Amino acid sequence: MSKFNTSTTRPAAFSPVTSEATPTGRTYEGAPGYSLSAKGELFLLAVSNMVGEDTFYEAKNARDERFRHLVHQVAVEDDEWLARFLPWLRTVANMRSAPIVAALEAVKARRDAGLEGLGRQLVNSVLQRADEPGEALAYWTSRYGRAIPKPVKRGVADAVQRLYTERSLAKYDSDARGFRFGDVVDLVHPTPADDKRLWQGDLFAHALDRRHGRDNPIPESLRMLRERAELLALPGGERRAVLATPERLTRAGITWEALAGWLQGPMDAEAWEAIIPSMGYMALLRNLRNFDQAGVSDDVAARVAALLSDPEQVARSRQLPMRFLSAYRAAPSLRWAHPLDKALTASVGNIPALGGRTLILVDTSSSMNAGFSKDGTLMRWDAAALFGIALGHACGHGGQADVVSFSSAQVYYGDTPGAKTRSFPTVKGESLLRSLERWKNDGYFLGGGTDTVGALRKHFAGHDRVVIVTDEQASQSQYGEVGQAVPARVPLYTWNLAGYERGHAPSGSGNRHTFGGLTDQAFRMVPLLEAGASASWPF
Repeated sequence: MSKFNTSTTRPAAFSPVTSEATPTGRTYEGAPGYSLSAKGELFLLAVSNMVGEDTFYEAKNARDERFRHLVHQVAVEDDEWLARFLPWLRTVANMRSAPIVAALEAVKARRDAGLEGLGRQLVNSVLQRADEPGEALAYWTSRYGRAIPKPVKRGVADAVQRLYTERSLAKYDSDARGFRFGDVVDLVHPTPADDKRLWQGDLFAHALDRRHGRDNPIPESLRMLRERAELLALPGGERRAVLATPERLTRAGITWEALAGWLQGPMDAEAWEAIIPSMGYMALLRNLRNFDQAGVSDDVAARVAALLSDPEQVARSRQLPMRFLSAYRAAPSLRWAHPLDKALTASVGNIPALGGRTLILVDTSSSMNAGFSKDGTLMRWDAAALFGIALGHACGHGGQADVVSFSSAQVYYGDTPGAKTRSFPTVKGESLLRSLERWKNDGYFLGGGTDTVGALRKHFAGHDRVVIVTDEQASQSQYGEVGQAVPARVPLYTWNLAGYERGHAPSGSGNRHTFGGLTDQAFRMVPLLEAGASASWPF
Protein backbone atom coordinates (compact mmCIF):
# COMPACT_ATOMS: atom_id res chain seq x y z
CA MET A 1 0.00 0.00 0.00
CA SER A 2 1.31 3.45 -0.92
CA LYS A 3 2.18 5.61 2.06
CA PHE A 4 3.20 8.80 0.30
CA ASN A 5 1.96 8.78 -3.31
CA THR A 6 -1.72 9.35 -2.63
CA SER A 7 -4.37 11.63 -4.11
CA THR A 8 -4.15 13.92 -1.09
CA THR A 9 -0.37 14.37 -1.25
CA ARG A 10 0.61 18.04 -1.48
CA PRO A 11 4.01 19.73 -1.58
CA ALA A 12 5.16 21.19 1.71
CA ALA A 13 4.60 24.95 1.71
CA PHE A 14 6.16 27.53 3.97
CA SER A 15 5.01 31.02 5.00
CA PRO A 16 7.23 33.88 6.18
CA VAL A 17 5.91 34.47 9.72
CA THR A 18 7.69 31.67 11.56
CA SER A 19 7.55 30.57 15.18
CA GLU A 20 9.20 28.07 17.46
CA ALA A 21 8.03 24.49 16.94
CA THR A 22 7.05 23.94 20.58
CA PRO A 23 5.72 26.56 23.00
CA THR A 24 8.04 27.99 25.62
CA GLY A 25 5.60 30.45 27.17
CA ARG A 26 1.94 31.27 27.64
CA THR A 27 -0.57 33.59 26.05
CA TYR A 28 -2.04 36.25 28.31
CA GLU A 29 -5.02 33.93 28.92
CA GLY A 30 -2.87 30.93 29.85
CA ALA A 31 -2.77 28.73 26.74
CA PRO A 32 0.58 27.48 25.42
CA GLY A 33 2.13 30.44 23.62
CA TYR A 34 4.46 30.26 20.62
CA SER A 35 7.21 32.86 20.29
CA LEU A 36 7.83 34.18 16.79
CA SER A 37 11.03 35.01 15.00
CA ALA A 38 12.06 38.65 15.42
CA LYS A 39 10.92 39.54 11.89
CA GLY A 40 7.63 37.68 12.33
CA GLU A 41 6.88 39.36 15.64
CA LEU A 42 7.84 42.78 14.25
CA PHE A 43 5.64 42.24 11.20
CA LEU A 44 2.54 41.30 13.21
CA LEU A 45 3.10 44.11 15.69
CA ALA A 46 3.81 46.79 13.08
CA VAL A 47 0.76 46.05 10.93
CA SER A 48 -1.56 46.48 13.93
CA ASN A 49 0.30 49.03 16.07
CA MET A 50 -0.99 52.61 16.32
CA VAL A 51 2.01 53.60 18.53
CA GLY A 52 1.37 55.27 21.86
CA GLU A 53 -1.96 53.46 22.37
CA ASP A 54 -2.90 51.05 25.16
CA THR A 55 -4.23 47.62 24.26
CA PHE A 56 -6.27 45.18 26.35
CA TYR A 57 -3.29 43.19 27.62
CA GLU A 58 -0.35 45.50 26.98
CA ALA A 59 0.20 49.08 28.18
CA LYS A 60 1.36 51.53 25.53
CA ASN A 61 4.80 52.07 27.08
CA ALA A 62 5.55 48.34 27.21
CA ARG A 63 4.17 47.81 23.71
CA ASP A 64 6.17 50.69 22.24
CA GLU A 65 9.34 49.50 23.98
CA ARG A 66 8.85 45.99 22.56
CA PHE A 67 8.39 47.55 19.12
CA ARG A 68 11.60 49.56 19.44
CA HIS A 69 13.53 46.52 20.68
CA LEU A 70 12.40 44.46 17.68
CA VAL A 71 13.28 47.23 15.23
CA HIS A 72 16.74 47.57 16.77
CA GLN A 73 17.35 43.82 16.45
CA VAL A 74 16.16 43.51 12.85
CA ALA A 75 17.89 46.73 11.71
CA VAL A 76 21.22 45.18 12.66
CA GLU A 77 20.48 41.59 11.61
CA ASP A 78 18.69 42.10 8.28
CA ASP A 79 18.77 45.65 6.95
CA GLU A 80 17.72 44.55 3.44
CA TRP A 81 14.47 43.09 4.81
CA LEU A 82 13.76 46.25 6.78
CA ALA A 83 14.44 48.42 3.72
CA ARG A 84 11.67 46.55 1.88
CA PHE A 85 9.30 46.28 4.82
CA LEU A 86 9.04 49.88 6.00
CA PRO A 87 8.01 51.49 2.66
CA TRP A 88 5.42 48.72 2.25
CA LEU A 89 4.17 49.28 5.80
CA ARG A 90 3.62 52.98 5.06
CA THR A 91 2.28 52.89 1.50
CA VAL A 92 0.52 49.53 1.16
CA ALA A 93 -0.38 48.47 4.70
CA ASN A 94 -1.38 52.12 5.22
CA MET A 95 0.14 52.49 8.68
CA ARG A 96 1.44 55.94 9.52
CA SER A 97 3.12 56.27 12.92
CA ALA A 98 4.70 52.81 13.13
CA PRO A 99 6.89 53.11 10.01
CA ILE A 100 8.10 56.60 11.01
CA VAL A 101 9.09 55.38 14.46
CA ALA A 102 10.67 52.24 13.00
CA ALA A 103 12.78 54.17 10.48
CA LEU A 104 14.13 56.52 13.14
CA GLU A 105 14.81 53.73 15.62
CA ALA A 106 16.59 51.79 12.88
CA VAL A 107 18.92 54.74 12.38
CA LYS A 108 19.62 54.80 16.13
CA ALA A 109 20.27 51.05 16.29
CA ARG A 110 22.61 51.00 13.32
CA ARG A 111 24.59 53.99 14.56
CA ASP A 112 24.94 52.38 17.99
CA ALA A 113 26.21 49.21 16.29
CA GLY A 114 28.72 51.17 14.19
CA LEU A 115 26.95 50.35 10.91
CA GLU A 116 26.86 52.81 8.02
CA GLY A 117 24.30 53.37 5.28
CA LEU A 118 20.55 52.80 4.84
CA GLY A 119 19.33 55.43 7.34
CA ARG A 120 18.73 58.22 4.84
CA GLN A 121 16.86 55.87 2.50
CA LEU A 122 14.66 54.49 5.30
CA VAL A 123 13.67 57.90 6.66
CA ASN A 124 12.84 59.29 3.22
CA SER A 125 10.80 56.22 2.27
CA VAL A 126 8.34 56.43 5.18
CA LEU A 127 7.58 60.16 4.99
CA GLN A 128 4.65 60.39 2.61
CA ARG A 129 2.68 63.42 3.80
CA ALA A 130 3.90 66.99 4.20
CA ASP A 131 3.31 67.10 7.96
CA GLU A 132 5.46 64.00 8.52
CA PRO A 133 8.93 65.58 8.28
CA GLY A 134 7.97 67.61 11.36
CA GLU A 135 6.55 64.49 13.00
CA ALA A 136 9.83 62.66 12.48
CA LEU A 137 11.92 65.48 13.94
CA ALA A 138 9.55 65.83 16.89
CA TYR A 139 9.87 62.12 17.66
CA TRP A 140 13.66 62.12 17.42
CA THR A 141 14.22 65.22 19.54
CA SER A 142 11.70 64.20 22.20
CA ARG A 143 13.42 60.86 22.59
CA TYR A 144 17.09 61.50 21.79
CA GLY A 145 17.59 65.26 22.06
CA ARG A 146 18.45 68.07 19.67
CA ALA A 147 21.54 66.39 18.20
CA ILE A 148 20.06 65.01 14.99
CA PRO A 149 22.32 62.61 13.03
CA LYS A 150 23.04 63.18 9.35
CA PRO A 151 21.01 60.18 8.07
CA VAL A 152 17.89 61.59 9.72
CA LYS A 153 18.53 65.13 8.48
CA ARG A 154 19.25 64.00 4.94
CA GLY A 155 16.29 61.63 4.81
CA VAL A 156 13.98 64.37 6.07
CA ALA A 157 15.50 66.84 3.58
CA ASP A 158 14.82 64.42 0.71
CA ALA A 159 11.21 64.11 1.83
CA VAL A 160 10.84 67.89 2.17
CA GLN A 161 11.99 68.28 -1.42
CA ARG A 162 9.20 65.88 -2.51
CA LEU A 163 6.43 67.05 -0.21
CA TYR A 164 6.66 70.77 0.47
CA THR A 165 4.37 72.72 -1.84
CA GLU A 166 2.28 75.86 -1.53
CA ARG A 167 -0.82 73.79 -0.84
CA SER A 168 0.86 71.67 1.82
CA LEU A 169 2.22 74.76 3.58
CA ALA A 170 -1.25 76.31 3.61
CA LYS A 171 -2.73 73.08 5.02
CA TYR A 172 -0.19 71.96 7.61
CA ASP A 173 1.94 74.93 8.71
CA SER A 174 0.51 76.51 11.86
CA ASP A 175 1.38 77.59 15.38
CA ALA A 176 -0.22 74.36 16.63
CA ARG A 177 2.81 72.40 15.38
CA GLY A 178 5.90 72.00 17.52
CA PHE A 179 7.98 71.85 14.32
CA ARG A 180 6.69 74.25 11.70
CA PHE A 181 7.82 74.14 8.06
CA GLY A 182 10.36 76.86 8.79
CA ASP A 183 11.80 74.88 11.70
CA VAL A 184 12.23 71.85 9.47
CA VAL A 185 13.92 73.92 6.76
CA ASP A 186 16.18 75.50 9.38
CA LEU A 187 17.26 72.12 10.74
CA VAL A 188 17.75 70.00 7.62
CA HIS A 189 18.58 72.61 4.92
CA PRO A 190 16.76 70.95 2.00
CA THR A 191 17.86 71.70 -1.55
CA PRO A 192 15.05 72.92 -3.85
CA ALA A 193 14.09 70.29 -6.42
CA ASP A 194 15.96 70.59 -9.70
CA ASP A 195 12.97 70.06 -11.96
CA LYS A 196 12.06 73.62 -12.97
CA ARG A 197 10.32 74.13 -9.62
CA LEU A 198 12.10 77.44 -9.18
CA TRP A 199 9.36 78.42 -6.78
CA GLN A 200 10.45 75.87 -4.16
CA GLY A 201 13.41 77.97 -3.05
CA ASP A 202 11.00 80.87 -2.59
CA LEU A 203 8.69 78.57 -0.67
CA PHE A 204 11.46 77.61 1.76
CA ALA A 205 12.34 81.28 2.25
CA HIS A 206 8.69 82.18 2.84
CA ALA A 207 8.30 79.34 5.36
CA LEU A 208 11.23 80.83 7.29
CA ASP A 209 9.66 84.29 7.11
CA ARG A 210 6.39 82.94 8.51
CA ARG A 211 8.15 81.09 11.30
CA HIS A 212 10.25 84.03 12.40
CA GLY A 213 7.56 86.69 12.03
CA ARG A 214 9.33 88.58 9.28
CA ASP A 215 7.02 90.91 7.38
CA ASN A 216 8.43 90.22 3.92
CA PRO A 217 6.08 90.12 0.94
CA ILE A 218 5.11 86.72 -0.42
CA PRO A 219 7.31 86.01 -3.47
CA GLU A 220 5.69 86.50 -6.88
CA SER A 221 6.31 82.84 -7.76
CA LEU A 222 3.99 81.65 -4.97
CA ARG A 223 0.73 82.50 -6.70
CA MET A 224 -1.49 80.30 -4.57
CA LEU A 225 -0.23 81.76 -1.33
CA ARG A 226 -0.59 85.30 -2.66
CA GLU A 227 -4.23 84.63 -3.61
CA ARG A 228 -4.75 83.07 -0.21
CA ALA A 229 -3.39 86.16 1.51
CA GLU A 230 -5.76 88.33 -0.51
CA LEU A 231 -8.76 86.25 0.54
CA LEU A 232 -7.72 86.19 4.18
CA ALA A 233 -7.43 89.99 4.15
CA LEU A 234 -11.03 90.53 2.97
CA PRO A 235 -13.32 92.22 5.52
CA GLY A 236 -15.67 89.81 7.26
CA GLY A 237 -18.73 91.25 5.54
CA GLU A 238 -17.35 90.53 2.06
CA ARG A 239 -16.26 86.94 2.57
CA ARG A 240 -19.47 85.02 2.04
CA ALA A 241 -19.79 86.47 -1.47
CA VAL A 242 -16.66 84.53 -2.45
CA LEU A 243 -18.67 81.30 -2.11
CA ALA A 244 -20.32 82.14 -5.43
CA THR A 245 -16.95 81.60 -7.14
CA PRO A 246 -15.61 78.36 -5.63
CA GLU A 247 -12.66 78.33 -8.03
CA ARG A 248 -11.17 81.22 -6.05
CA LEU A 249 -11.12 79.03 -2.94
CA THR A 250 -9.44 76.25 -4.91
CA ARG A 251 -6.81 78.54 -6.42
CA ALA A 252 -6.05 79.93 -2.97
CA GLY A 253 -5.65 76.48 -1.40
CA ILE A 254 -8.38 77.13 1.16
CA THR A 255 -9.20 73.92 3.05
CA TRP A 256 -12.54 73.22 4.65
CA GLU A 257 -10.97 73.73 8.08
CA ALA A 258 -9.65 77.15 7.04
CA LEU A 259 -12.97 78.09 5.43
CA ALA A 260 -14.91 77.33 8.61
CA GLY A 261 -12.88 79.90 10.56
CA TRP A 262 -12.52 82.42 7.73
CA LEU A 263 -16.26 82.77 7.11
CA GLN A 264 -16.88 83.78 10.72
CA GLY A 265 -20.23 82.08 10.37
CA PRO A 266 -21.84 78.64 10.01
CA MET A 267 -20.69 76.02 7.52
CA ASP A 268 -24.07 75.79 5.84
CA ALA A 269 -24.94 74.02 2.57
CA GLU A 270 -23.64 76.93 0.47
CA ALA A 271 -20.27 76.84 2.21
CA TRP A 272 -19.89 73.08 1.93
CA GLU A 273 -20.94 73.03 -1.73
CA ALA A 274 -18.34 75.70 -2.49
CA ILE A 275 -15.47 73.84 -0.82
CA ILE A 276 -16.38 70.22 -1.69
CA PRO A 277 -14.78 70.35 -5.19
CA SER A 278 -11.36 71.04 -3.63
CA MET A 279 -11.63 68.53 -0.76
CA GLY A 280 -9.50 65.40 -0.72
CA TYR A 281 -10.81 61.86 -0.37
CA MET A 282 -10.17 61.55 3.37
CA ALA A 283 -11.78 64.92 4.09
CA LEU A 284 -14.91 63.94 2.15
CA LEU A 285 -15.13 60.58 3.89
CA ARG A 286 -14.93 62.15 7.34
CA ASN A 287 -17.48 64.91 6.72
CA LEU A 288 -20.50 62.98 5.44
CA ARG A 289 -22.40 63.71 8.66
CA ASN A 290 -21.62 67.42 8.30
CA PHE A 291 -22.87 67.38 4.70
CA ASP A 292 -26.16 65.84 5.81
CA GLN A 293 -26.63 68.17 8.76
CA ALA A 294 -25.99 71.21 6.56
CA GLY A 295 -28.42 70.00 3.90
CA VAL A 296 -26.02 69.59 0.98
CA SER A 297 -28.03 69.01 -2.21
CA ASP A 298 -28.55 65.57 -3.69
CA ASP A 299 -26.73 66.61 -6.89
CA VAL A 300 -23.57 67.54 -4.98
CA ALA A 301 -23.91 64.46 -2.78
CA ALA A 302 -24.12 62.29 -5.90
CA ARG A 303 -20.80 63.68 -7.13
CA VAL A 304 -19.23 62.97 -3.73
CA ALA A 305 -20.69 59.47 -3.76
CA ALA A 306 -19.30 58.76 -7.24
CA LEU A 307 -15.81 59.77 -6.13
CA LEU A 308 -15.95 57.80 -2.88
CA SER A 309 -17.03 54.60 -4.65
CA ASP A 310 -14.51 54.79 -7.50
CA PRO A 311 -12.13 51.80 -7.02
CA GLU A 312 -9.15 53.80 -8.29
CA GLN A 313 -9.87 56.57 -5.81
CA VAL A 314 -10.28 54.01 -3.03
CA ALA A 315 -6.87 52.52 -3.79
CA ARG A 316 -5.23 55.94 -4.07
CA SER A 317 -6.76 57.13 -0.78
CA ARG A 318 -4.92 54.49 1.32
CA GLN A 319 -7.82 54.32 3.74
CA LEU A 320 -7.99 51.33 6.05
CA PRO A 321 -11.15 49.27 5.39
CA MET A 322 -12.53 50.08 8.85
CA ARG A 323 -12.68 53.79 7.94
CA PHE A 324 -15.52 53.07 5.52
CA LEU A 325 -17.42 51.21 8.22
CA SER A 326 -16.85 54.10 10.62
CA ALA A 327 -18.05 56.63 8.03
CA TYR A 328 -21.18 54.58 7.37
CA ARG A 329 -22.06 54.45 11.04
CA ALA A 330 -21.50 58.18 11.47
CA ALA A 331 -23.55 59.34 8.47
CA PRO A 332 -27.23 60.05 9.26
CA SER A 333 -28.69 59.56 5.76
CA LEU A 334 -28.83 56.41 3.67
CA ARG A 335 -27.65 58.15 0.51
CA TRP A 336 -24.09 57.23 1.46
CA ALA A 337 -24.79 53.54 2.13
CA HIS A 338 -24.35 52.18 -1.40
CA PRO A 339 -21.20 54.17 -2.32
CA LEU A 340 -19.60 53.32 1.04
CA ASP A 341 -20.43 49.65 0.56
CA LYS A 342 -18.80 49.75 -2.89
CA ALA A 343 -15.76 51.49 -1.40
CA LEU A 344 -15.50 48.99 1.44
CA THR A 345 -15.81 46.06 -0.95
CA ALA A 346 -13.09 47.54 -3.17
CA SER A 347 -10.83 48.04 -0.14
CA VAL A 348 -10.86 44.30 0.62
CA GLY A 349 -10.49 43.18 -2.98
CA ASN A 350 -7.43 41.03 -2.22
CA ILE A 351 -9.44 38.64 -0.06
CA PRO A 352 -9.51 35.43 -2.14
CA ALA A 353 -12.50 33.35 -3.19
CA LEU A 354 -11.56 29.93 -1.81
CA GLY A 355 -13.17 26.74 -3.06
CA GLY A 356 -14.41 23.93 -0.89
CA ARG A 357 -15.61 24.39 2.70
CA THR A 358 -14.08 27.02 4.97
CA LEU A 359 -14.65 27.42 8.70
CA ILE A 360 -14.15 31.06 9.74
CA LEU A 361 -13.95 31.73 13.48
CA VAL A 362 -14.26 35.37 14.58
CA ASP A 363 -12.94 36.12 18.06
CA THR A 364 -15.40 38.31 19.99
CA SER A 365 -13.96 37.81 23.47
CA SER A 366 -13.63 40.77 25.84
CA SER A 367 -10.07 41.55 24.77
CA MET A 368 -11.39 42.12 21.25
CA ASN A 369 -13.63 44.88 22.60
CA ALA A 370 -10.62 47.18 22.95
CA GLY A 371 -10.49 50.17 20.66
CA PHE A 372 -7.90 50.63 17.94
CA SER A 373 -7.32 54.26 18.86
CA LYS A 374 -8.22 56.89 21.42
CA ASP A 375 -11.49 57.94 19.77
CA GLY A 376 -12.91 54.46 20.47
CA THR A 377 -15.18 54.46 17.41
CA LEU A 378 -14.03 51.01 16.24
CA MET A 379 -13.22 47.92 18.27
CA ARG A 380 -10.90 45.07 17.33
CA TRP A 381 -13.92 42.83 16.95
CA ASP A 382 -15.28 45.25 14.33
CA ALA A 383 -12.17 44.55 12.25
CA ALA A 384 -12.38 40.82 13.00
CA ALA A 385 -16.00 40.71 11.87
CA LEU A 386 -15.18 42.76 8.78
CA PHE A 387 -12.43 40.41 7.61
CA GLY A 388 -14.29 37.27 8.64
CA ILE A 389 -17.52 38.23 6.89
CA ALA A 390 -15.69 39.56 3.82
CA LEU A 391 -13.88 36.21 3.53
CA GLY A 392 -17.22 34.45 3.97
CA HIS A 393 -18.70 36.51 1.12
CA ALA A 394 -15.71 35.74 -1.11
CA CYS A 395 -15.87 32.02 -0.37
CA GLY A 396 -19.52 32.06 -1.38
CA HIS A 397 -18.38 32.45 -4.98
CA GLY A 398 -17.61 28.83 -5.79
CA GLY A 399 -17.28 27.55 -2.23
CA GLN A 400 -19.03 27.44 1.12
CA ALA A 401 -18.15 29.28 4.33
CA ASP A 402 -19.36 28.78 7.90
CA VAL A 403 -18.82 32.03 9.84
CA VAL A 404 -18.90 31.70 13.63
CA SER A 405 -18.52 34.20 16.45
CA PHE A 406 -16.80 32.67 19.47
CA SER A 407 -15.62 33.43 23.01
CA SER A 408 -15.93 31.54 26.30
CA ALA A 409 -18.94 31.20 28.58
CA GLN A 410 -16.78 30.26 31.50
CA VAL A 411 -16.32 33.66 33.16
CA TYR A 412 -19.10 35.91 32.05
CA TYR A 413 -22.18 33.82 31.43
CA GLY A 414 -22.41 31.30 34.24
CA ASP A 415 -23.39 28.41 31.98
CA THR A 416 -21.47 25.23 31.38
CA PRO A 417 -17.77 26.02 31.03
CA GLY A 418 -16.60 25.94 27.45
CA ALA A 419 -16.87 27.87 24.24
CA LYS A 420 -19.75 30.24 23.70
CA THR A 421 -20.37 30.39 19.96
CA ARG A 422 -22.94 31.69 17.53
CA SER A 423 -23.12 30.85 13.84
CA PHE A 424 -23.65 33.78 11.51
CA PRO A 425 -25.84 32.95 8.53
CA THR A 426 -24.47 34.52 5.36
CA VAL A 427 -27.09 35.80 2.93
CA LYS A 428 -26.36 35.45 -0.77
CA GLY A 429 -26.24 38.85 -2.46
CA GLU A 430 -26.25 40.79 0.82
CA SER A 431 -23.92 43.79 0.88
CA LEU A 432 -20.88 43.68 3.12
CA LEU A 433 -22.03 46.73 5.09
CA ARG A 434 -25.47 45.21 5.62
CA SER A 435 -23.90 42.00 6.90
CA LEU A 436 -21.70 43.97 9.31
CA GLU A 437 -24.65 45.91 10.65
CA ARG A 438 -26.61 42.68 11.10
CA TRP A 439 -23.64 41.26 13.02
CA LYS A 440 -23.57 44.31 15.30
CA ASN A 441 -27.30 44.77 15.79
CA ASP A 442 -28.11 41.09 16.33
CA GLY A 443 -25.62 40.71 19.17
CA TYR A 444 -22.74 38.70 17.72
CA PHE A 445 -20.25 40.27 20.11
CA LEU A 446 -20.19 37.68 22.91
CA GLY A 447 -17.61 38.87 25.45
CA GLY A 448 -15.90 36.66 28.01
CA GLY A 449 -12.77 34.57 27.60
CA THR A 450 -11.23 33.02 24.49
CA ASP A 451 -11.96 29.29 24.23
CA THR A 452 -10.53 28.82 20.75
CA VAL A 453 -10.05 25.07 21.15
CA GLY A 454 -13.63 24.66 22.32
CA ALA A 455 -14.93 26.58 19.31
CA LEU A 456 -12.87 24.42 16.96
CA ARG A 457 -14.09 21.19 18.57
CA LYS A 458 -17.66 22.42 18.37
CA HIS A 459 -17.69 23.62 14.75
CA PHE A 460 -14.99 21.83 12.77
CA ALA A 461 -16.70 19.21 10.62
CA GLY A 462 -14.38 18.05 7.88
CA HIS A 463 -13.78 21.55 6.48
CA ASP A 464 -11.06 22.03 3.86
CA ARG A 465 -9.46 24.84 5.89
CA VAL A 466 -9.92 26.90 9.03
CA VAL A 467 -9.39 30.66 9.35
CA ILE A 468 -9.34 32.26 12.82
CA VAL A 469 -9.51 36.07 13.07
CA THR A 470 -8.27 36.87 16.56
CA ASP A 471 -5.74 38.50 18.88
CA GLU A 472 -4.45 34.94 19.57
CA GLN A 473 -4.74 35.21 23.35
CA ALA A 474 -6.46 31.83 23.77
CA SER A 475 -7.33 30.46 27.17
CA GLN A 476 -5.98 27.14 28.40
CA SER A 477 -8.10 24.14 27.43
CA GLN A 478 -8.33 20.64 28.83
CA TYR A 479 -8.64 19.45 25.22
CA GLY A 480 -5.16 20.51 24.11
CA GLU A 481 -3.73 23.26 21.93
CA VAL A 482 -5.26 25.30 19.11
CA GLY A 483 -2.90 23.89 16.50
CA GLN A 484 -3.86 20.34 17.45
CA ALA A 485 -7.61 20.87 17.41
CA VAL A 486 -7.95 20.18 13.68
CA PRO A 487 -6.23 17.42 11.68
CA ALA A 488 -2.67 18.17 10.61
CA ARG A 489 -3.63 17.78 6.94
CA VAL A 490 -6.11 20.70 7.22
CA PRO A 491 -4.63 24.19 6.75
CA LEU A 492 -5.13 26.42 9.80
CA TYR A 493 -4.71 30.13 9.09
CA THR A 494 -4.57 32.66 11.90
CA TRP A 495 -5.28 36.30 11.07
CA ASN A 496 -3.70 38.28 13.90
CA LEU A 497 -5.21 41.67 14.75
CA ALA A 498 -3.17 42.67 17.79
CA GLY A 499 0.49 41.70 17.47
CA TYR A 500 1.07 40.42 21.00
CA GLU A 501 4.32 38.69 21.83
CA ARG A 502 3.10 35.07 21.71
CA GLY A 503 0.62 33.35 19.43
CA HIS A 504 -1.79 30.48 19.99
CA ALA A 505 -0.30 28.08 17.41
CA PRO A 506 2.94 27.41 15.56
CA SER A 507 3.43 29.17 12.24
CA GLY A 508 5.44 28.90 9.07
CA SER A 509 5.03 25.27 8.01
CA GLY A 510 3.03 22.10 8.56
CA ASN A 511 -0.27 23.66 7.45
CA ARG A 512 -0.13 26.19 10.29
CA HIS A 513 0.30 29.78 9.16
CA THR A 514 -0.14 33.22 10.76
CA PHE A 515 -0.73 36.50 8.92
CA GLY A 516 -1.94 39.86 10.12
CA GLY A 517 -2.74 43.48 9.53
CA LEU A 518 -5.58 45.96 9.17
CA THR A 519 -5.76 45.64 5.37
CA ASP A 520 -6.40 42.74 3.03
CA GLN A 521 -2.88 42.60 1.62
CA ALA A 522 -1.53 39.45 3.28
CA PHE A 523 -4.65 37.41 2.38
CA ARG A 524 -3.14 36.91 -1.05
CA MET A 525 -0.67 34.45 0.50
CA VAL A 526 -3.44 31.91 1.16
CA PRO A 527 -3.97 30.73 -2.47
CA LEU A 528 -0.19 30.35 -2.87
CA LEU A 529 0.04 28.08 0.15
CA GLU A 530 -3.00 26.09 -0.97
CA ALA A 531 -1.33 25.56 -4.34
CA GLY A 532 1.70 24.12 -2.56
CA ALA A 533 3.87 27.16 -3.24
CA SER A 534 5.84 28.75 -0.44
CA ALA A 535 4.64 32.30 0.19
CA SER A 536 7.11 35.12 0.68
CA TRP A 537 6.60 38.39 2.52
CA PRO A 538 3.94 40.58 0.84
CA PHE A 539 6.55 43.18 -0.08
